Amino acid sequence: MTNPFKRYRIDLLFILCFGGLITLVLASTVWISYAISSRELAENTSYYQKRLLEELNNEITGRLTSIEQVSLTTSRDNDLLAFLSGKDDMFDRYRRSMGIKQALAHLTYSIPQIQAIDLFLEQPQWGDHQSYIQFHQLEAAEEQPWYAALEKNDFAWSEEHQISTFKGEASVLSFSRKIYYNTRFMGILVVHVKADWIRSMLEGYSQDSNRILLDRNGRELLSIGKSLQEAGLVESDPRFTGESGVFRLNTQPHSVENLIVYSKVADSDWMIVEITPWKQITAGSVKLAGAIISIGIGALLLAFLLTLWLSRQFMKPMAQLVKAMKTYVVGGAQPELTSDYTNEFGVLFAGYRRLNERIEALYLSLAERYEQQRKAEIEALQANINPHFLYNTLDQLNWMAIAEGQDKMSRILELMGRMFRIGLSHGESFITIGEELTHVGCYLEIQQLRWEDGLEYEVHVSQELQKLFIPKMTLQPFVENSIIHGFNSRQSGKIVIQVTEEGEHIRIVIKDDGIGLSHNHDKGNNRRKGGYGIRNVRERFSAYFGEAFDIALADGEHGGTVVSIVFPRLEEAPGKSER
Repeated sequence: MTNPFKRYRIDLLFILCFGGLITLVLASTVWISYAISSRELAENTSYYQKRLLEELNNEITGRLTSIEQVSLTTSRDNDLLAFLSGKDDMFDRYRRSMGIKQALAHLTYSIPQIQAIDLFLEQPQWGDHQSYIQFHQLEAAEEQPWYAALEKNDFAWSEEHQISTFKGEASVLSFSRKIYYNTRFMGILVVHVKADWIRSMLEGYSQDSNRILLDRNGRELLSIGKSLQEAGLVESDPRFTGESGVFRLNTQPHSVENLIVYSKVADSDWMIVEITPWKQITAGSVKLAGAIISIGIGALLLAFLLTLWLSRQFMKPMAQLVKAMKTYVVGGAQPELTSDYTNEFGVLFAGYRRLNERIEALYLSLAERYEQQRKAEIEALQANINPHFLYNTLDQLNWMAIAEGQDKMSRILELMGRMFRIGLSHGESFITIGEELTHVGCYLEIQQLRWEDGLEYEVHVSQELQKLFIPKMTLQPFVENSIIHGFNSRQSGKIVIQVTEEGEHIRIVIKDDGIGLSHNHDKGNNRRKGGYGIRNVRERFSAYFGEAFDIALADGEHGGTVVSIVFPRLEEAPGKSER
């Protein structure tokens, strides 16, 4: 066989050989980069998805468990059990039914996530079609979509379905519970929860996610995007083993591949499944492969053109450049290139060095941005604590106190809830004077419940001044100081709060008839400086107003203590107009 280097043009041989080599290296690089990057992306995606699903599952578990607790508490209500027993005469039965409807209606108003409540019983004589509370014949329960799940259980969640209300159709998940009294079956209580509320929690921060909520039996309750059937899964799928996991699924007949990530928190009755198309996960790998192909094709065309015009001497520096390109590793030791070229090869070498420097800088920049993004996502997840859970908890405690006949405790819990809401104020630092007086009024009413008839208080303020703004949590430390120190060892006391306007300033005066400042000072309790709460108020006023405020504590003319607080008149909260 004739040696091709003796028969054919050397530039063509160089083009074919060098072109074939570059093509092989390019294809290998593309395949290896795609395989490695797609695997890493899938592992990272599944890891962060499991973490996110665990967070979502914890939140959904807490919310749905609170609904179950509301249902349990309601089903054990004595009035409800007496009504279902049917032992009352017609008048008492009607009166009791109205009270039960009012109590259930209060639940729907106090818990916005509840769409409606249905009660199935033997003799539902009275009904109101213009209400979210409906009484139904017990036999009608068998026709309801939730009855199949409840038939072999005492309580159960239903799949998402539609119910008819006086305002139209509504999409809900229903929690049904059988009501027993002394082992006697009395009826069924059904709490319809808004499906959009659960869907918004399931959706989280992702607007285009595919997530499915399953119950303990692997039954689909609600889905966002694809359903179990559309994803090629079945209810109680045997591949859902353990508390969490991940697997790839190829859906026929269109051969669509998905990444399935599922999570079930320990002691939880719900499982969340997320379905991510494999194409979506590997989109970055495809782009990387395309970029490598584009760069490789450009280099290959350049090599073709150069080898047409250059001789073997020109191939020597090119071989150095190609070798440097092949051995390049980001962050590793860079190969040395010849520096004695002052022609075009010298420019190529210098450009390659600059390119390496830019790649190194870009790599470091991307690594730093990735770390910052990761920290920001973690901080965002940690900050996603909804204070509504605290309000619901206080509300449930309030209902428990009412059920136990603890009216005083119920009132205290209600006042504490109002104080928490005003104290949080959606993160605002300034509230109206009216809201601040409401906050301190709640505190004083709690103290009145503790003191019974021993504590009196008065508040004097015009309606116009109540609309002005004040830093929140300003008055309560001073009032608390009066009760703890001014009324120490006493069985009675009186506090007067007066708000007046003095030009461009507002003056708030707090008077008490306690033992005064001097008496406390004699006992070594320097009340003029106040405790931590009063120091906190001074520091906040100093930060907000600089020198344009005054807080003074003094003995009253006829005993007791007088607190005077002066600050600028604010018709709107600072910073509100800028927003």
